Amino acid sequence: MLGLSAAAPAAVTPNTNLVLLFSTKLPITHSSSFSSFTASCSLRNTSRLHSTCTPIKAMAAQEPQSPASASASGDRQALISLSDKNNLAFLGNGLQNLGYKIVSTGGTASALESAGVSVTKVEEITCFPEMLDGRVKTLHPNIHGGILARRDQKHHVEALNNHGIGTFDVVVVNLYPFYDKVTSKGGIEFEDGIENIDIGGPAMIRAAAKNHKDVLVVVDSEDYPALLEYLKADKDDQQFRRNLAWKAFQHVASYDSAVSEWLWRQTTKDKFPPSLTVPLLLKSPLRYGENPHQKAAFYVDKSLSEVNAGGIATAIQHHGKEMSYNNYLDADAAWNCVSEFRSPTCVVVKHTNPCGVASRADILEAYRLAVKADPVSAFGGIVAFNIEVDEALAKEIREFRSPTDGETRMFYEIVVAPKYSKKGLEILRGKSKTLRILEASKNEKGKLSLRQVGGGWLAQDLDDLSPQDIQFNVVSKKSPQESELSDAEFAWLCVKHVKSNAIVIAKNNCMLGMGSGQPNRLESLRIALRKAGEEVKGAALASDAFFPFAWKDAVEEACESGVSVIAEPGGSIRDGDAIDCCNKYGVSLVFTNVRHFRH
Repeated sequence: MLGLSAAAPAAVTPNTNLVLLFSTKLPITHSSSFSSFTASCSLRNTSRLHSTCTPIKAMAAQEPQSPASASASGDRQALISLSDKNNLAFLGNGLQNLGYKIVSTGGTASALESAGVSVTKVEEITCFPEMLDGRVKTLHPNIHGGILARRDQKHHVEALNNHGIGTFDVVVVNLYPFYDKVTSKGGIEFEDGIENIDIGGPAMIRAAAKNHKDVLVVVDSEDYPALLEYLKADKDDQQFRRNLAWKAFQHVASYDSAVSEWLWRQTTKDKFPPSLTVPLLLKSPLRYGENPHQKAAFYVDKSLSEVNAGGIATAIQHHGKEMSYNNYLDADAAWNCVSEFRSPTCVVVKHTNPCGVASRADILEAYRLAVKADPVSAFGGIVAFNIEVDEALAKEIREFRSPTDGETRMFYEIVVAPKYSKKGLEILRGKSKTLRILEASKNEKGKLSLRQVGGGWLAQDLDDLSPQDIQFNVVSKKSPQESELSDAEFAWLCVKHVKSNAIVIAKNNCMLGMGSGQPNRLESLRIALRKAGEEVKGAALASDAFFPFAWKDAVEEACESGVSVIAEPGGSIRDGDAIDCCNKYGVSLVFTNVRHFRH
């Protein structure tokens, strides 16, 4: 969990829907005379169970003894209550073969019986029927007392004896499928969502996890084999118990975060709640972080808002080496940029900055032009497409030579696209054993962006405005021609993905040069002009923010270079100087009233 909350482990998912409770033979510190208890219930009538129970005490508790002598006395119990019954038969039979008495609820009990496992139903322990449409099953002292009692505390043992309550040594629980229900196609009615909030399950999980010294708690079916092996070994491994307890608390925390997020969205349209929990699921450990001396891992955001919302985190890797920390950053930048364009487009990224962008009806031409914009930077970069990579495009990627010498075959770290033809994928796989081939889906609009600073997090809307969302207002005497305005829109869409201070020069739907990350806008302009070379004549220039100065500064140098139109947000106290400068050189100037800082 983030923030916000701690990160979720790979084996625990926010949408887990199982609740299991088990009593196992683990290093339990109750006495040799202390054992489990069962209760005998009688029916008052056919509609409900009698409200009183006659306790059947296996053995009276004396002084606490060693774990070995404690586990050797009396019956051992496992309480099981599941929504997701995956591998339930394996678990139930395994526990029964180890001598455990199985206590279970409703559908779980029926499934166990069908698998040939002997089951004691919870009602026989609580002497109370399931009620309130299943809302109350296990919320009873005979259940929670048996889970929470400390076996090394004499007064706990005496209290259980006095009330005829037996202990549970293993609790295995997963929860109602809330996550799956509220993210299902077509959504869910509010009342249905409320009814899918689990109450008894989290209570049992938390109780068992708190008392993990005496009770093993399992929330993940992947842990069943390890549990059974642990019980067979009959050893006391507190680290194993603590790991299961941590996993249990994390499981409940992730579950609660989904409930909290859903309920907030049902209550208000405000994106920024007073407190925020982000459930993170470990996707993979990484070889290292941004640098080799930094340890790193990659987590997937399991927030409800991210379900089917696209992005690099959920991309399918078809081929190549494992992704690195920097690979994820660069692939994300390339994919976010290329996904903005409506026409067939290729984007080449290096160190999160697009160094080449081109849109063409012929995607092969777009690819060549994107590489040509800065072939030195493109080498070893990430290449992204917003259309399918077919056989022809795959061959071009595999064989294309660098424009710098016409001989060196271009090398890339990653290719990312929305889909690949069967033949295209086969050809790309043959380019290099290390080439990472990713298939991604487009990011949905309206997402929340989080960024960490020391001791806190910044949250904001994604910058997902497109040229269609804004007005390009002409403020100069000269109005741009239709083709020039189109170039300005293309450059403006590119510049929003370049690190500030950012300048992009473009013409005919092709980036010619860009300057990024400079402390002053003039230096970024000069870098972009140098990369564009003579092609700057008649091109469009876009700036991510306003120009603080015009005369003998960036605006005048841009005009003198031969650009035909400049697009910038405006908003400077010296906007008048920029307008006058453009009028002097006969350059069109358009204000977007939208800034695109990217830090």
